[in-house]
Amino acid sequence: INVEASHCYPAFPRFLSEVERVLRPGGHFLYADFRFKDNIPAWEKAIAESPLRIEQQTDIGPCVIRGLEKNSASSQALLDRKLPKFLHNLGRDFAGVKGSRVYNALVEGNLSYRSYHFVKA
Repeated sequence: INVEASHCYPAFPRFLSEVERVLRPGGHFLYADFRFKDNIPAWEKAIAESPLRIEQQTDIGPCVIRGLEKNSASSQALLDRKLPKFLHNLGRDFAGVKGSRVYNALVEGNLSYRSYHFVKA
């Protein structure tokens, strides 16, 4: 399982190769992450060239938006209480608070959020 981390990896194709290497034949890999519009072609290319077979791919953006909207007020309150003021903008983006760069990009279609179920052949 890998959730919301691979967008930070320096070599995503190498990561997928390593996942394939450590999985036993018939093993499953569950994965969810996002990419901004500019990085989607490279993301899709790496996935298409991966030796893993896609069992299921789902655009989870609408579900993520609903969750962010539901939790936005409590996330903002937590940020206000726990983070120093100079980190509030970063915290808002990280938490996806309504009006943040991440939230807006997702709503405007400039960010794709997906989940995958892969299987090793």
